[in-house]
Amino acid sequence: VLGVSADSLESHQKFADKYGLPYPLLADTDTTVSQLYGVWKEKNYAGKKYIGVNRETFLIDKDGIVRKVWPKVQAAEHAQEVLETVDSLHL
Repeated sequence: VLGVSADSLESHQKFADKYGLPYPLLADTDTTVSQLYGVWKEKNYAGKKYIGVNRETFLIDKDGIVRKVWPKVQAAEHAQEVLETVDSLHL
């Protein structure tokens, strides 16, 4: 499990410490990875348009094949859904 966002390493460390995350968070500060995965997009908030990262999850198997994508992730129940998918795909 890896987390990736455009935030800095320092920001990631604070976030991981705050939420007790047991996996690494990677800093994509130049948005290369975000652009390659198609999640660096135009967004709207409070009537204003801007470019930012859409929160999405990619389930990638050991061979590097994307097995499932969850767009517009809602964090509350998402982890359980991902784990159930991993089990159902026998990954």
